[in-house]
This record gives sequence, structure tokens and C-alpha cells, in this order.
Amino acid sequence: MKLYNIVDVMKIVIAPQAFKGSLSALSAARAIARGVLASDPTTETALVPVADGGDGTLNALIDSTNGRIFKSIVTGPLGFSVESEWGVMGDGKTAVIEMAQASGLVLVPPKGRNPLNTTTRGTGQLIKEALDKGYSRIIVGLGGSATNDGGVGMASALGVQFLDREGKSLADGGAALSELCHIDLSAIHPGLKSAEIIGATDVTNPLCGPTGASAVYGPQKGATTDIINRLDAALRHFATITKSEMGMDVLDEPGSGAAGGMGAGLLAFANAELRSGIDMVCDVLEFEKHIEGASLVITGEGRSDASTVYDKAPMGVARKAKVHNVPTVVLAGSLGKGYEELYHHDISAVVCISDGPMAFDRSLSRTEELLEAAADRTMRLLRLGVTMRS
Repeated sequence: MKLYNIVDVMKIVIAPQAFKGSLSALSAARAIARGVLASDPTTETALVPVADGGDGTLNALIDSTNGRIFKSIVTGPLGFSVESEWGVMGDGKTAVIEMAQASGLVLVPPKGRNPLNTTTRGTGQLIKEALDKGYSRIIVGLGGSATNDGGVGMASALGVQFLDREGKSLADGGAALSELCHIDLSAIHPGLKSAEIIGATDVTNPLCGPTGASAVYGPQKGATTDIINRLDAALRHFATITKSEMGMDVLDEPGSGAAGGMGAGLLAFANAELRSGIDMVCDVLEFEKHIEGASLVITGEGRSDASTVYDKAPMGVARKAKVHNVPTVVLAGSLGKGYEELYHHDISAVVCISDGPMAFDRSLSRTEELLEAAADRTMRLLRLGVTMRS
């Protein structure tokens, strides 16, 4: 699949994810479309803003389906009340909850980050509200969390009781899991029995160990080496009790370590299915239908580096485009170490949108115009290549 196969670009699918801190996926798609049309106003563009289960999943699914956004007051990761958004897709049946909205790292000041104490209770409260309103299909985006409690806070909000040896309820936070002795499901929300819960994630990490939730993602949440070891032991104990009392082994399930073990909690207490976030989003948005007849796909993300190949949004988009023999170009806010690896994973070109040295805050404020200009430059280069080969 070569870029010069584009003889006459008639239709371009524009499928970026959100540029964190600056643009939603939809705003990014619109900016790219303006750049594409600046080079050739006759080009047909199909805007399909995407997400991989992390930040931006809510807006991507709601915006693209003309759904509705709701606001609710829930318990934040530190135990204080926060206002969180969740939504219902245009089908009127599917609720979308983004974990970052209720239990996210952005809700915790850098100096206050300590996953020993943070809770997923607020995410559980959003799930409960969706169930109470009659929505029996719920997508939960697992990304951007400040937590490492195995989803126990979430399950507690849904009626599950986690008790210590004295029969007292555990305190919130990952540290308390080491005291778990009994799980009481007698008051679990009845709606979970028939609900379809989907955990959307871009990782496949197990719950514990060197590639588990605590070791890999704990540091970004404020965990020191000592805290990582304590959290890993606590999650392992939680998995042991869950297996002995419920007969469910979540320890090594792929994705169980997502969002500080929230993947494990959804599997154990919500009978959830964990799916690749980008694949799920593409399926919901009928990406395959949009790509029919396309000559090129343009995707985008805030930073492209070696980690992008691990099922981040651009990779999922490129994977689906390849099935139709359509090349994919990535527009990236910045380039990090190992971005060249993308060329070995169905990406035809990676273009940095920056037009010169600038401070990070300045680049955030200019993301929209930089994306538009980069899309224009990219299309002009592609057309030049076609002209030179004709």
C-alpha cells in the first residue's frame, strides 16, 4: 500500500482522536477537513471522530451519534463531590460513561496524587444512575484514571459490600484492599443482571505483576516504589478473595489491570465484556461503512511515539483502513521516541503539525490552526507526488 496509489483523491475519511487539553475529536476533525478542502474544495470528506476508551470517548460517541449529555454530582477520586458528564447515544438506548469524568487524574492536583487513597466510587454512581434511568447497555471508557482500587469503589456504589475480618466495610482506596475478608453481593444492583456492560480500554495488562496495574500505571498516579509494592500486594489479595468467594479468577485476565484494576472490577461485579476501545468505537460509528470508496484516511493524536502501536486510536483506524487497502496518514501534535515504528504498523506517513519552536502552552492554544495548516500541506504534498508520477 503506497501513498502514490492515490491517483485522484475524491473521498477522505478524517478520523482523529481528541488532542488532550486543546481540542475534542470532533473539533480536530473539522479543522483537518478545512485544511483538506483548502487544497481542493471538490474533495469529499467524511468526518468520523474516534477515541480509544480514554479521554474523549464520551464526546466522540455522543457527538457522532447526535446523542445527549447529562451532568451529575458524584464522589470524586479524593472523596469530594465533583460534577461529571455522561451521555446517551443517538440510539436512545446506550449510555456512555467516561471514567476520567468521575475518577480521573485531572481531578486530583499533582501534589495530592496518591493511589493508596483514591476511589472509583463516582464511576459506580454514574453506572447506577444510568441503570436507574433504564439504560441496559452501558459503555464505560477506561482511561485517565487516578485510581488503583480494583474497581471496588465502583462496585460499592452498586451495592456490593466489601468487609474486613470484623465485618466492617472497607475504607475507600487501594490500600484498604489488603484488609478484605468477605464480599457480600446480597444488595447488588438488580439492573446488572440483565445489563450489557462494555469496558472500553486500550490496554491488555493483567491485574498484578511487573506488567500489572500498579507497576505500569501507578507512577503517573503518584505512586512511589514502596506504594507500588503495597498496591500490587493489595490487588493480588483482592483477586484471591474474589476467586475464593465468587469463583472468578481475574488475576491474569487481559485488560484486568486497566484503569488501576477497574477492568477486574467490571469483570467480577458487572459481568462486563472488555473490548479494545478503538475497535468498539469504530464499530459503533460504523467506520467500515464510511471508508467504502475512500482514497485516504487521515487520523491524528496529540503525541505519536512508540507507545502508539499498542492499540491507540491511530493504530485501530489504520488497521481497519488496511482491510480496504486505503493508506493512513497521522497528524501528530508532537513526535516522541520511536514514532518511526508506526511505519511498520500500517501507517503510511506521520506528520508533525508544529510550524516552529514554541512553548507547550502556546502549542495547545494553536492546535486548531496548526492542524488545519498541516492538513493543507499534507494534501498539497500528496498531489505533488501524484503529479510527478503521472
